[in-house]
Formats: sequence, C-alpha cells, structure tokens
Amino acid sequence: MAESSPARHLLIPFAGRGSPACRALLPGIRLPRLEALLARLAPASIDTQDDTTFSPPHERALAAALGLQAADGCIPWAACDARRLGLPGSEGDTAWGWIDLCNWQVDLSDVVLGDPAQTRLEADESQTLLDAARPLFEEDAIRLHMTSTPGRWLACGDLFRTLPTASLDRAIGNSISQWSHMTDAGRPLRRLQNEVQMLLYTERVNDQRTARGLPPINSFWLSGTGAMPASVQPDGVEPVVVDSLRDAALRDDGAGWAAAWHAVDDGPVAELLADCERGADVALTLCGDSSAQRFSVQQRGLSGWIKRTFNRPRAATVLEAL
Repeated sequence: MAESSPARHLLIPFAGRGSPACRALLPGIRLPRLEALLARLAPASIDTQDDTTFSPPHERALAAALGLQAADGCIPWAACDARRLGLPGSEGDTAWGWIDLCNWQVDLSDVVLGDPAQTRLEADESQTLLDAARPLFEEDAIRLHMTSTPGRWLACGDLFRTLPTASLDRAIGNSISQWSHMTDAGRPLRRLQNEVQMLLYTERVNDQRTARGLPPINSFWLSGTGAMPASVQPDGVEPVVVDSLRDAALRDDGAGWAAAWHAVDDGPVAELLADCERGADVALTLCGDSSAQRFSVQQRGLSGWIKRTFNRPRAATVLEAL
C-alpha cells in the first residue's frame, strides 16, 4: 500500500550525483531554501540500495508513492503508460515495455548508449521505422504502438512480463555491456535487437539523417517492463516530479547541474517551503544514485523551533549522502 499522502509532495531525481564533475561542485553548493525546508522537516524514510540496481532511486520512490510493488527492473511504467492511453489490451493482465530508438556510440573499446532525446528524431521518421520493424517484433508476438514522443514506442508481449530491464536513467552515457540482458531470459531480446540493428543499417531514414548531420538510429533500448493486472490500480497521489536536474546530471555537466539546482531552490523548493511555513502538510523526497530519502513535517512546538534555529542541516551534506 502507498504511504499516507501529504497535501503536496515534491520528488527531486538526481538531487545527489556521484559522477566526477557534479560531485566536485557539491561541497560548495549553496541552497538556502532547501536548508530552511530541511530544518522544518524530519527524515521519514530512506531507501538505500546501490548504483547497480536496474531501477534507480527516483523510480523506486515514485513507485512507492503510487503504491506499485515490483521487483528491481520490473516496475511496470510502460503498462501504466499504455493503460493511461487506453491502448488495446492495457486494461487486462498484459505485459508491456518501452522501446526507445537510440544511437549506440561505438569506438574501438566500448559501446556507449547515447541519450535518445538527443537524436532529434521526428514523428514521421519514428513512424517509418516502426512500420519497417513491426514484422520483426510480430514474429515474437510483440505488438508495437506509437506514442506522442517521437522515437518511443509501446510494445506489448509476454516476453516483457518478468524480464528486468535497466532504466534509461541508469544506462545513458554508460557501457551497453554494463546494463545489457545477459541472462537466458534476455536471449530473445538480444536476438531481436540484432535483427533490428541490421534492418536499421539499411533504412533510408538513416541516410537522410546522416546527410543532415544527425546521428543514425542504430538500435533501441528496452525499459519500463512488467505487467499490471487489471485488479491493480495505482492508489497514491502522484508527487510533483522535478526533472530539471536530469540532463546536466546525465552529461556530468557539473556547472549546469549546479545552476539547475539553484533554479530548483528558487522555484519548486521555495514554493514548498512557503506551503510548509503556512502550516501545510508537505513532503520532500531527494534522490541520488543509490538512495532516496523522504522528509515530512516534524512535530511542531519548542523542539521544532530549536532544530530550525540551532541545527540547520547543510544541503551539501544531505545531498552527498544520496
């Protein structure tokens, strides 16, 4: 079951980041509104695993807030998306996954997953590639559906029911081998991926993209796999998710990440602090590479005043622990 829901819950992915440039800037970061808010809140729960889980802390925290329980790498985000869109079969106990078209960056020693959002794929290109790839997926009893995001398809098939997959937020910018599906259960996916890669190599869409100076689409990434039975309904109030730290964090752009944090401190965090000061029931969840820590309103009165006045936490210390 989901935890009791506050009036307003802010969830901040990539609040802490262990990559070199972001971590180097963290000790000097100054976030006065976050510190004022933390002084008014108390730690409520913490989920600590490690940075090798397929599902990153912010996805686990969001699933917990919604009352979704699943194994690592099997939070059924694609099934939730399909049900929201009313796609055929989504109301039943069907398994889904997200297919994100992407550019695998190949050099002499490694293959790295590029950010699909940076491919600048257009809707008509996505549709052309889906039409070409559909027969390959159908051979494995997988049905493909377009989404409003060019380059992201929803795929329905029993292969995805118990197949754990790494979130894009784990894999982007990292070696494919670190997050690929090396188990026997992932063998059909690897074969399908190889077939799609050969198909993409021959597609005219890629010739046209290369002529425009854009990276070719040479593979796909599967994530968000799992099934959501019809009897299961997300029963929590969805937090407000602040995604503005994500891009800089994934690029390890320390200066950009710090600037994004200052904007978050001036915006969403300042608004939550104002709500808290007015006496509203608020919650804050800060997420890093290995932990998600939830803070909620502490007991009011003299003890709370003493904490706010004499024991104000440093934002950098809290974020470093994530």
